[in-house]
Amino acid sequence: MKKRLYNIIFKADTKEGILFDIVLLILIVASVALVMLESVVPINNKYGDFFDIAEWIITILFSIEYIVRIYISRKPSKYIFSGLGVIDLLSLLPKYLSYFLVGSHALVALRALRLLRVFRILKLARYIDESNKLVSSLKASKAKISVFLMAVIVLCILLGTIMYLVEGAENGFTSIPQSVYWCIVTMTTVGFGDIAPATPLGKLIASLIMIIGYGIIAVPTGIVSAEYTQQQNDKKNKLKSNQCPHCATSKISESASFCHHCGQALT
Repeated sequence: MKKRLYNIIFKADTKEGILFDIVLLILIVASVALVMLESVVPINNKYGDFFDIAEWIITILFSIEYIVRIYISRKPSKYIFSGLGVIDLLSLLPKYLSYFLVGSHALVALRALRLLRVFRILKLARYIDESNKLVSSLKASKAKISVFLMAVIVLCILLGTIMYLVEGAENGFTSIPQSVYWCIVTMTTVGFGDIAPATPLGKLIASLIMIIGYGIIAVPTGIVSAEYTQQQNDKKNKLKSNQCPHCATSKISESASFCHHCGQALT
């Protein structure tokens, strides 16, 4: 029974496993929807009791799932202290804490704790196969992205210092940190408008920063996309070199377009 539960909960290659994942996805989405609707005062005033009952039902079901996952895990402590295990626990605690912590002095804190239930949306990641590929791409790109971010930080410090010298305190650039803040806001194309250059040279530099900002946005996307594409190609090459999808013949050359055993195209 323990092995069967493990295959259902941690794997998705059986009908029971697929059904379990679907039901769990529905519960996660429903729970997040409840949290969002509860934050709308008119709706919560009208359906607050229904939301509370529904949330208790969902919390109990997730609690059972959490306990079962610990029970069937080969290394329970590894699951408990893993990222997904911590998320699972954080999504359960607020509702139980709201039951034990009563009193008007705790209401403000409880409202903040209840928002932690939105962590359940992070549980969706384990059921999306493509998310694993995206995470792998981000990990493989972390060195390039780190160097890129460092270059952006240096550029913001340099341009912020220049704007401090050009504009001065009379135009809102009262210090280098304040000027660097303005540069970051401008480069990310947010533009709060709380600080703005007044001199012609300052406006020219600001225009260049905005143009640079548009180019900078595309760089991390290109890095991750290239890594993602590379991993997809590596996976295809690995599949091609290991096994034919038609006759299961192994040890096929990576450069081969057709299987040497059955003659089928390797696509």
